[in-house]
Amino acid sequence: MTPPGTSSSGESPLGESPSGEPPRDDAASPPLLEVAQIDVFYDDVQVLHGLDLAVRRGELVTLLGSNGAGKTTTLRAIMGLCPPRAGDIRFGGRSLAAVPAAGRAELGIALVPEGRELWPQLTVLENLQLGAYTRRARRNARQTLQRMFALFPRLDERRDQAAGSLSGGEQQMCAIARALMSEPTLLLIDELSLGLAPVLVDQLMQTIAELHAGGMTILLVEQNLRKALGVAQRGLVIETGRLRLAGTSAELAGNPEIRAAYLGI
Repeated sequence: MTPPGTSSSGESPLGESPSGEPPRDDAASPPLLEVAQIDVFYDDVQVLHGLDLAVRRGELVTLLGSNGAGKTTTLRAIMGLCPPRAGDIRFGGRSLAAVPAAGRAELGIALVPEGRELWPQLTVLENLQLGAYTRRARRNARQTLQRMFALFPRLDERRDQAAGSLSGGEQQMCAIARALMSEPTLLLIDELSLGLAPVLVDQLMQTIAELHAGGMTILLVEQNLRKALGVAQRGLVIETGRLRLAGTSAELAGNPEIRAAYLGI
């Protein structure tokens, strides 16, 4: 059966190949991140099946799908926390197959994990300082810290407060700032809006848009279709560990068949 949004010949009317690569007129710019035909398992259970996607330098791409589609696993594979059994992940043209998670952070990849995963008994300041653990980041830690407090003034007000006592929105701010303390080239964000009030989601989405406008490359995993497509340039839809659809944000947002079939709205 042909997926919604795809012709019977297998061509996508959304203007992209099924591989999830950017449109062909961007082909002169090599991808910063390439995920090529990866298979990822948890024990004997396969979660990702030959997944392909690419993100070019300076892009903001959102990865969409329902619960259990494989979005978080994709980010964990990129970060080196769930190594693929097949396929390859390349960053800046370099294979990451032999690079552990800590080495990937040194190369410039940072993850804002689902659920924030702060050190709850440490202060906001201590959490941020621990984010600057790469050699490059340590050299600029003081200046970067001041930029984080300017980006999130509420964190400056609560710098000596235990991270575990912050509100959900403040914890998400802290998690983003901690990732940015490593001065990443590629920022991976997992479920930005999870458990947050709409007004806080709007504020954080605006912050992500500002980071992108400043040149940051971002891969955003998000279940909130409207919010994610409102800030992203392109969207990729995965289902049961496979890439199903890809297109510009405007194309995906305007296709009711896609919204009903893949995003449940």
